[in-house]
Amino acid sequence: MTQQPFGDRLANAVQEKGNAVCVGLDPRLEQLPKGLQVSKNASLEDQANAYERFCCEVIDATHALVPVVKPQSAFFEELGPYGVLALGKVCRYASSKGLIVVMDAKRNDIGSTATAYAKAYLGTHGQSAWGTDALTVSPYLGSDTLQPFIDQSNAVGAGIFVLVKTSNPGSGFLQDLSVDSRTISDRVADFVQEQALKSASSSTGYGCVGAVVGATYPEQLQAMRKRMPNAWLLIPGYGAQGGSAADVLHGMDSNGLGAIVNSSRGIIFAHENPKYAGCSNWQAAVENATTDMISALSQARV
Repeated sequence: MTQQPFGDRLANAVQEKGNAVCVGLDPRLEQLPKGLQVSKNASLEDQANAYERFCCEVIDATHALVPVVKPQSAFFEELGPYGVLALGKVCRYASSKGLIVVMDAKRNDIGSTATAYAKAYLGTHGQSAWGTDALTVSPYLGSDTLQPFIDQSNAVGAGIFVLVKTSNPGSGFLQDLSVDSRTISDRVADFVQEQALKSASSSTGYGCVGAVVGATYPEQLQAMRKRMPNAWLLIPGYGAQGGSAADVLHGMDSNGLGAIVNSSRGIIFAHENPKYAGCSNWQAAVENATTDMISALSQARV
């Protein structure tokens, strides 16, 4: 079953919830709240079960508020097969709650292996093994290695977010290098825009190919918004990494669309923040932190 194009589905979800918040599901053993904590010497199966329960309860606390969740595959893969099974259950649970699920796995490879990755992750309703709506991908093996992901996205109504300008301090090592009068990140952005325009719908103007652009570089974020007018942006770096609500607005269009803003630690570990010490339980802290982020983004637009 072919779904509505990803760019439209994401726009509808953001408009329905009235915000662009993406909750990052990045479980860490040492930061799990009381009641879910397990010993670092516990079996990998017990640790994975704790991650699954934690993430599903985060989803319970936020699914009515936000349009998107972004599980980070690495934290689950660290636990081996048990962690991967837990990740699959978390993805399915998020989908069952009506959330768009962006798998943050930064996959890519050449030829048939890229095709296998694309078919593994992209497509809900039985169209892929993982059943996720979108996937983060790396462009650094070449444009031909991105084509299988683009083709699969178009075929099943899924989407990809290509790494363009990431939020980490060392991103300039490669991404800011200038080649033929363009930085490497500009070159990747131009490819993303070309592909996004090809798949852009007439209703929203956004395609199935998007970009990862960090909030920690607001001037570049603003430039990238202009450079990729038909691409959805996934913006990491908000909150704990230093990006502000005012910074992330540079990634949005005049209608408040075109970008989703990720927050992981600031939401899922809100029970550690003294600001939420008065909450009745850790899930209430998660909910309050989410509504605070929604409010901050809203106020920044005024």
